[in-house]
Amino acid sequence: MSLTISDIVGLFESKGHAQYDGEPVTQLEHALQSAHLAEQEGAGSALITASLLHDLGHLLHDFGGTPTQQGLDDLHQYRCLPFLRPLFGPATLEPIRMHVDAKRFLCARVAGYLESLSPDSKRSLALQGGVFDDAQAKAFEAQPFASDAVRLRRWDDTAKSADAMVPDLAHFVRHMESCAADHRRAVAA
Repeated sequence: MSLTISDIVGLFESKGHAQYDGEPVTQLEHALQSAHLAEQEGAGSALITASLLHDLGHLLHDFGGTPTQQGLDDLHQYRCLPFLRPLFGPATLEPIRMHVDAKRFLCARVAGYLESLSPDSKRSLALQGGVFDDAQAKAFEAQPFASDAVRLRRWDDTAKSADAMVPDLAHFVRHMESCAADHRRAVAA
């Protein structure tokens, strides 16, 4: 089963009003802020789309509330991939898949990063395997798209402002359409 861009927009419209786990924003506000930060930093459409969709997996389960408070890792970084794989290529999908590991990496490599995480992000970190050891961190940074995943993670961490002014979802649809068109061309080649 795959999602279309219209399906994604519909999912955000129907479920995006849900609170982003333990944060002062909704799922949609968080997605829009993440994509806006990527766009402001000059990222290409693939990474802007990844930033918009990185937590889409949260909208695809029915755990309710805040899964981390129930002791659950919802594996959201993987949950959305089968639905998005027919639509987007690796430059979008890999940063989504890797954004949780990017948090684990940054905790291992950047002094003060762990302490800067929100309470829910710290709680999810423990459920997601904790801080990387040196070998795990080296293996992570050697992967293609690791630097994009780290950039996405930084935007993810910052995209939690209750009063941020950002473009609406329609603004970012063009980035999704561009990525989808690029992916169709690559598959056809």
